[in-house]
Amino acid sequence: MKPSGYQLIMSAMFKGEKGERPPAGNPTSIACHDLMDVTGVSFPEAHLNAEAMAELALAGHELIGFDTVMPEYSVDQEVAALGADVDWGDRTMMPDTKSFLYADFSDIVIPDDFLERPSMRVLLDALSILRRHVGGSAAIIGKAMGPWTLSYHMAGTQNFLLQIGLGEIDTVKRMVEQLMPVTIASVNAQFRAGADIVVVADHATGNLISATHYAELLLPYHQELTSQIDGPTILHVCGNCFDRLRHFAEAGFNAYHFEWQVDAKRAVETVGDTMVLVGNVNNAQTLLQGTPEDVHREARYAIEAGVDIIGPECAIPLSTPLENLKAIIAAVQEGY
Repeated sequence: MKPSGYQLIMSAMFKGEKGERPPAGNPTSIACHDLMDVTGVSFPEAHLNAEAMAELALAGHELIGFDTVMPEYSVDQEVAALGADVDWGDRTMMPDTKSFLYADFSDIVIPDDFLERPSMRVLLDALSILRRHVGGSAAIIGKAMGPWTLSYHMAGTQNFLLQIGLGEIDTVKRMVEQLMPVTIASVNAQFRAGADIVVVADHATGNLISATHYAELLLPYHQELTSQIDGPTILHVCGNCFDRLRHFAEAGFNAYHFEWQVDAKRAVETVGDTMVLVGNVNNAQTLLQGTPEDVHREARYAIEAGVDIIGPECAIPLSTPLENLKAIIAAVQEGY
């Protein structure tokens, strides 16, 4: 009997026995206009309605062939539940946070009903729907924003990072510490709702903070975070993070979802068996503007380099052609 997508993904997540082929996974959004057209489900409905959210996620597995389903297409579910004003966008635009509630770095108030607020409830309900539909056949992936990314949303990215430049390290740490419970609650609630894996997106990338600052300011919080999480996690940090790969491996996440800027062979050589690697097909050039042959070639490079789970590097551009996504599946199935 052939292993299910769920079995392939979970074996890869724990560095288990390799399946008959590499798994294909999408830890961040693969929602695109072509997929919306096929399903009849579009934005912003898929951000706000659990059935629509689940249906669009299912299409990535049933119509494209990914071994995963991932129903969160925005980075705003938690921040909306914390009270920020979010523009949920439209078919052509991703959601955007319109207000920074704690730009003054005052004490953050986490609502008692945080997990029951609409933006969180829709995600948790969508995960439960997916569990009923594909539990055991495809790996169900949730997504939560880490405390560093939440700090960007609470204070404004430039404002938050400016505090580091000004030497206001205690201010930075205080905000991160106050937001840690939000990430922990979100992740664990997603596991309870039906997720097999949860992505923690925390954008401590090289063009925003140095590797030294990551190690000194955020690594201890990531280690604390992973110690309080009840299931397997994938860290997602955009951009060129080669200089902090070893730190990511020390943080306690099971896997790291990485972008094209980090060469797949160098990444595998650097982390060895200490961390699972997921990715790293280029979005902007290869998936959006390239041909299926370009995508196939890049995916095969990642496979041959030893990347454990093959997929896009990040949430794909909305205009990505469906045929290019299918080329990732063709690449993992080649020869099997």
